[in-house]
Amino acid sequence: MRKGILTSSAMLTLGLSLLIIVASNYNINDFNSIIANEKQLGAKDSPIVADDFLKKLDESYSKVSSSVLKSVVSIDVEVNYETQIPKGMEEFFKFFGEPNLEGEERRRMGSGSGVIITDDGYIVTNNHVIDNAIENGITVTINDKRKFKAKLIGADPLTDLALIKIDADDLSPAHFASMEDVKVGNIVLAVGSPLGLNATVTSGIVSAISRGSLGLLGRGMEGGNYSIENFIQTDAPINPGNSGGGLFNINGSLVGINTAIASQTGAYIGYGFAIPIDLVKSVISDLMEDGKVNRGYIGVQISPVDQKYAKALGLESVKGVLVNKVMPNSAAESAGLKDSDVILSVDSKEVNSPGELQNQIGLRRAGDKVKLGIWRDNELIFKDVTLKPRDGEDISSNENTNEEKTNLSFEKLGFEVESLTKDLKEKYEIEGGVLVTKVERYSEAQKSGLSVGTIIYKADKQKINSPKDLKTIINKMKEGDAFLLQVYIQDRSAIIAMEIPKIEG
Repeated sequence: MRKGILTSSAMLTLGLSLLIIVASNYNINDFNSIIANEKQLGAKDSPIVADDFLKKLDESYSKVSSSVLKSVVSIDVEVNYETQIPKGMEEFFKFFGEPNLEGEERRRMGSGSGVIITDDGYIVTNNHVIDNAIENGITVTINDKRKFKAKLIGADPLTDLALIKIDADDLSPAHFASMEDVKVGNIVLAVGSPLGLNATVTSGIVSAISRGSLGLLGRGMEGGNYSIENFIQTDAPINPGNSGGGLFNINGSLVGINTAIASQTGAYIGYGFAIPIDLVKSVISDLMEDGKVNRGYIGVQISPVDQKYAKALGLESVKGVLVNKVMPNSAAESAGLKDSDVILSVDSKEVNSPGELQNQIGLRRAGDKVKLGIWRDNELIFKDVTLKPRDGEDISSNENTNEEKTNLSFEKLGFEVESLTKDLKEKYEIEGGVLVTKVERYSEAQKSGLSVGTIIYKADKQKINSPKDLKTIINKMKEGDAFLLQVYIQDRSAIIAMEIPKIEG
């Protein structure tokens, strides 16, 4: 046995000696190559070396992203909702033992984002994020993962903004930019919690400013026609959950609150919209003060001006906002504004879209005085208007008279009218007018927006009491002349610009 142990020991010594001899003929790199099967993983060098400009830009993106994330929060909301049984399906649900399903209160969870605006816990978000939240149902998660229950301070559905408050100190509020510095083409970052992905940063540019008349706010809501839509449009990706989050510039300053996307699928397809920071500051200041917005109104129905309108109104270029109707008992009526006036400026600041005008007035309170630049009868005039609250506006009544029913056709323009019935005059509280009964396809009337059921009560700024009155006015027009019709379309006052077609040949 002793002999066997000696033999094994000798063999082990010989093996170690041979291993040392073999290893001595290889350096450590050769050994590593053997371990890695002698394969190089990836290229030896990067394809290019970025120049200093790109390195600085890359570093800038990184710095601004890390800084603004501290100001953006994630919001979870528990909301109440009532179940609704589809019409005609009542018996179906009763069969399955759900006789009391209609109107039953249930709860669900929603989510969104918000931006810290004070170091002691005030946070701005969208109204639609916290709307219908149950008591103690708003939970805020800040960037360091701490969670807080939030209290609703106030909300403004007409701008889709809300203010909430958490009990916390030493937070990192966002820095507010100035809308004067926001230009189309500026780089922006959208920050929020899209699709449940907290602390997400996407980038893009400002695609447009003063983007309005989108119909994104106020649907089915009392006072929805007074919604203020004057958005910053961006191609920075915004998805569900981004609502209430921040849109920041390259300096890390807040330029807007993300609120909506243009999509038929509910997901990002290229364009998002943010409420501009000047409007945010105005609304949030009111909400912080007393929980509500003391907004002032001019009291007019308005629409944009295009080339045809400009021609009919005698404007040298397409600009301003057209007054379709001055509301009775309004600030506009008190100041002497008239239907078909064109509002060109508010306190010397030009307005060229309904959104711009709404935004400028939305920055002010009831009782504030503004100077409006007005285009009327080929002349620039100015009117001082003291804004009034919306409450109390009413439609004044007028005496009505019967009118013998008469039909007339305007073949060049492609439409027919008849005199108004007594019932229609009473409904719209007008003394006279005509009802559009036919509109030809592809006609000037159709292209201008005239439709069957439209009521025309003024043409070329003159009252219409019968189809004959309208014919007299139109017959005075020459080929190529443009003129305005003041109308009611689907119970709403509007102004339509039409042009007498030129006969070719």
